[in-house]
Amino acid sequence: MALAAKLQLRQSQSLVMTPQLMQSIRLLQFTHAELEHFIDEEIERNPLLERAEPQDDAASDQVPRTEAAPETAADGDWFETEAGWSAEAISEKLDTSLENLFPDDPGTSERLGPDLTAQWKSATGNGSTSSSDGFDAGDMAATAITLRDHVSEQIALAFADPAARLIAGELADGLDETGYMRADMAEIASRLGSGADAVAKVLSVCQTFEPAGLFARDLAECLSLQLAVRDRLDPAMKALIANLELLARRDFHTLKRICGVDEEDLLDMLAEVRALDPRPGMAFSGGASDAVIADVEVRAANDGSWTVELNAETLPRVLVDHIYFAQVSPHAKNQAEKDFLAECLQNANWLTRSLDQRAKTILKVASEIVRQQDAFLVHGVRQLKPLNLRTVADAIGMHESTVSRVTANKYMLTPRGVFELRYFFTASIAASGGGEAHSSEAVRDRIKQLIDEEKTVDVLSDDAIVDMLRESGVDIARRTVAKYREGMNIPSSVQRRREKRALASAGR
Repeated sequence: MALAAKLQLRQSQSLVMTPQLMQSIRLLQFTHAELEHFIDEEIERNPLLERAEPQDDAASDQVPRTEAAPETAADGDWFETEAGWSAEAISEKLDTSLENLFPDDPGTSERLGPDLTAQWKSATGNGSTSSSDGFDAGDMAATAITLRDHVSEQIALAFADPAARLIAGELADGLDETGYMRADMAEIASRLGSGADAVAKVLSVCQTFEPAGLFARDLAECLSLQLAVRDRLDPAMKALIANLELLARRDFHTLKRICGVDEEDLLDMLAEVRALDPRPGMAFSGGASDAVIADVEVRAANDGSWTVELNAETLPRVLVDHIYFAQVSPHAKNQAEKDFLAECLQNANWLTRSLDQRAKTILKVASEIVRQQDAFLVHGVRQLKPLNLRTVADAIGMHESTVSRVTANKYMLTPRGVFELRYFFTASIAASGGGEAHSSEAVRDRIKQLIDEEKTVDVLSDDAIVDMLRESGVDIARRTVAKYREGMNIPSSVQRRREKRALASAGR
């Protein structure tokens, strides 16, 4: 059979992941902060992109963008539109009395003189304010003091000897964020050429710094330093601190024997230990925690349904400057510049479409979640239904991976609080009578309620909780109850019984 070269034409379909498509997929899973950072980078590299200011929102659908009209004189300086300036007139204008505006002038004069009017206009910028000259309260806020700064101030006051101050500085460098001293004292002594006794002496002084517990080398020493400041480090308390592992296991019987105290004294000692701070340095960790900004808001409508809206604060607005493109493109000197402008225009248009598609997808997924979890919004966590990604994806005609990306790190504001979208997706637990399945989150809440309502003489074991749940229609295994209980940091029935008996003894 002879071999011959042939030219054949085949037609096939395949999915090609272009860079823009991959970026669109990434936009879906971006948090609000990540999306803002991404848009800032795009605006920096693309001259045709710019953010839409609040005054541009009303005309954001119009392209090209037009400049805002300047403020007219009739809308601006209201000082010059008044014929007279009496105390009554200014009180009516500013909704306050003249004494509040001018404390040095209680308002005895009928009219404001020209000098006072000029001072007022100068202070207010002729009745108008600009964003660049506006007062920002954040500028007046004090800079957060770090742990290193706080310790350095005390070192300067505690040590007059330069050598001791140098050793203290090295010890301070060994502090972690919790206030524990993690440096090797022998290594510090060797590096500074000082004796181990000198380093230990400086450390003992540093351990008297505020807050108590700083420069401790372990948890026991940290608690001991705080108890010593309170003059409560007696032999019984020393024995308790030396056996923290028994306290963690709630072995109160052994602790009473080791410390030589009765149940009432032991309970008082435990209360004192709980009042201590095991991480004294965290007070200087700095930085306020970021507030969670909801991406979706859910409100009750008048007809009994739910209104689902996107939070405008989480929707970045960008505009494509077609005017600038029309002005610059005819002056391109070569093909490279033309290609650059064309690419910038294409990327800008793609970004605006991608942001719009991202917002629509989030709204569509959130609306379906609200429809599925209507009972939760009305009655609470006990009515949370089992839900998975595939159910939502099939209902809105999207792929399961798309729903997974949309629900990642997105939050929903509801009448019952702020929840992550992933919160509404819970595992299913079968019903004992073959009825409708139960949500794992609802079962957790039921377990917590049963334990909170138990009495000292009738502490519920995991087997007893299983029986009670099965009576209420929940078919659950004992190991699942134990897993949920441990996930909520609830001790076992044996440990709970010991604590309740100790509390009951103290009450007597």
